[in-house]
This record gives sequence, structure tokens and C-alpha cells, in this order.
Amino acid sequence: MENDQTPGVDRRGFLRRAGLATAAGAVLPLLATSGCAPAAAADSPAPSGDPDQLFKAGDFAGAERGYTQLLHNDPDNAHAAAQLGYIALLSNRFPSAERYLSQAFRLAPGDALSKLRLADCFVRQDKLARAVPLLPDATAAQLAAITGTPYEVHGAQVSRAPFLDVDPLPHLEASVNGKPGVFVLDTGALPLTVTTDAATEAGLRAVSSSTLTINGRTSTVQHGVAPSLRIGQLEVRQVPVSWTDQLATFPNGLVPTGTIGTQLFYHFLTTIDYKRRALILRQRTAAQQRAFRAEAASAGIRPQPLWLAGDHLPCTEGKLNDYGPRKAVIDTGVLAAGLNTSVANAQRAGITIDYDHPGQVNGGADVVYPITVNQMRIGDAVRRHLPGSAAGKMPWDGMTQFDTIGNFTHEFFKPFAVTFDYVGMNLFVG
Repeated sequence: MENDQTPGVDRRGFLRRAGLATAAGAVLPLLATSGCAPAAAADSPAPSGDPDQLFKAGDFAGAERGYTQLLHNDPDNAHAAAQLGYIALLSNRFPSAERYLSQAFRLAPGDALSKLRLADCFVRQDKLARAVPLLPDATAAQLAAITGTPYEVHGAQVSRAPFLDVDPLPHLEASVNGKPGVFVLDTGALPLTVTTDAATEAGLRAVSSSTLTINGRTSTVQHGVAPSLRIGQLEVRQVPVSWTDQLATFPNGLVPTGTIGTQLFYHFLTTIDYKRRALILRQRTAAQQRAFRAEAASAGIRPQPLWLAGDHLPCTEGKLNDYGPRKAVIDTGVLAAGLNTSVANAQRAGITIDYDHPGQVNGGADVVYPITVNQMRIGDAVRRHLPGSAAGKMPWDGMTQFDTIGNFTHEFFKPFAVTFDYVGMNLFVG
């Protein structure tokens, strides 16, 4: 089997999200660092004409114009090509993303980030044969083990799977290879994770492994392929799956079998309906797109922009009190909080920070402070007086590479149904 040493946000986040790390501390996210330096907190508008600053501030259209001009003036500008490719990838504009990221990788073969983004461009389209040569060994071996069509969908055009409960995070019954279990829904998670016991019961076979270190403890994560995942009235075949032998419970005693995350969700028109307590998966057909949009319009729910950063991190635009709108992360897998933000963003938004009651995360390496947000908003969806946390740095900014106002998470969404349209790249909250 292939083995990778894989520190960083994604691998460390694996344990937290699966409920496999110490869940008693899961009120706040692990402030792990990725392989990229975190971006600074959102500040005043970026200087005009500097595409790097425009991108960092979240002005993707302005940055795209600037990088296009730079590349026109210098066709060998690998950085401009890489950024144009990433901006296109954020919106799932695959032909442009592939063209520019391929150009960037050709001009700068040592650019590991462009290489991974080019691989992700292919992964998002299920063109795994083109992604495998670009990926780290463990992931490459996992995806190479898929036989036939990845994420092959069978069953109803629309599937509704009821939640067992919405707290501590939405969870429902699903089955892997016919073995039922309880799975947590988390937009910040890997496509499918299970415990080692569940993997054994389901007869899963590891084809590669990776090693991670969290809070000073080293753990091995196994990677394989699930021949079958059943959710509601749908079966999804040939799904990448990962598992580990670490197991813990959520604060309320819930012991999940695993998690289901964005890389599975983006194969559907996905609705996490907190309000009616169900996961709704619509097959990505033109008819389903039209039907849903008509339904949303009749309910007065306006589409909001949606971007997909990193390889699985949804983003939109949000507002804190009168600050914003600015780019915001939607990682729903943080317990008992509506917002995670930086101290700097909290100060700009006029949010009172409780410095008298600091908390520690990441093995004591990072300090977070409790906050209460007077008002949070995505489009017309508004929540008031929600708990949250402020930290010195935002781990998500290291993944996005642009500034974010914060992470809108579990408590914010509880009165709403949240729909992710990764074809039209729109978010619906209402």
C-alpha cells in the first residue's frame, strides 16, 4: 500500500469531523495550519490595479481582469496563469481552470499548489485517470482503485433521508456495503469517512494509508473505495472512503459511524434541511435544476454566490452586523457555534470579545475567545445573538488563500434549509 505523511488542515480535520477525535473539545474547530500561510484578516478595500491584493480581498472579478492583463503582457507569467486557473476553479469553470492551471504547471513544474489544483479540477469532474498522476501517492492509489464510474448514482431522482437528530450536528442513517450506521453531515468534511470497526464490518479494503499528527498524537488513516453507499432512496457506488482506529463520542454521547461531506454532496443538488430535518439529494439533471429553482423562486429565496475553495470548502458572501458583505466560509461541522472568526474581524464588526474566558484548542497551541454575534446574514437569511469564537488566526484562510469574514456554521443554519448548487454555483438559504 502507498503511504503518505500528511500533516495539515485536511488530515487533522478528518478526525475532528468524523467524531473520531476528542469531541468534548469540538465546540471550537482545530486551528491547524495548512501547507500555506494563513491570509491576514479582511481589512479595507484592496489597492486598485494590484491583482494579488484584489484576490486576497475577495474581488475575484477585478483580480481576474488584472491577471489577464499580466498574462497578456507576459505569456510566461506562471503566477498570473495559476491565479487565473484558481479563480476559474473556484466557480467550477472547468475548461478555463484546466487551461490556465496546465499552463501554470508547464511554466513552473515545481509549483505544487497548481499541480494539486489541476488534479482537483479533474477530480471534481470525475476524470480520475487524469488526476491520478498529479496527486500524492496515497490519494492517487485510492482513486486509481476505483473501478468503473466513480460516484455512480442509482435510484430515485429525488431522495429524502430524515435526520435522526439535528444536534450536535445533523446525522442520519446510511449504509456502507449494506452495513447500516449513523453518519454526520458536514460540509467541511471529506467525502466519506468511517471508523475502523465500521470499515471491517463493511469489508472495506485499504489500498493506501497516510499518517497524521494531532495534539502530539500520531495516527494512521487508511484509504479505500466503498462499493456501495446507500442514503435514503439512492445508492452511490464506487465512493472514496477513509478510516482510522481513533474513536470518541460527541458531548451528548453520540458515537457516529462516520461523516459524509462536500465531495459527495457536489455530485448532487444537495439540500441540508435543518428546518424539516432531512437530507435531500436531487440528481443533477436539467429538469431537477429547473424544478428546484422554480420552487426557490416561489418561496422568495434568492440565490447567493457559491465558490468551492481548496478541494472541499464551500464559500459565499456573509455579513457580521454592519461589516460586509465579504467572503465567508460554510463549514457546518463546528458544534454549538454559529460563527468562527478572527479577533480582527470581530473588532471590525463591533463584536464584543470575552477576553476573560479564553479557551485552548490544538493541544493548547492556539487561544480562542467566546463571542456573541448580534447579527449574522447570508442574503436574506438573518440570525441574531448567536454564540461563536474569535481566534488570532483563521485556519480556513490558509485553505482559501483569500480573506474571509469568518466561518458560518451549525447554529446559524438551524432554522433554514441550505441548498448547494454546484452546477450553477449558487447557494440558497431559506
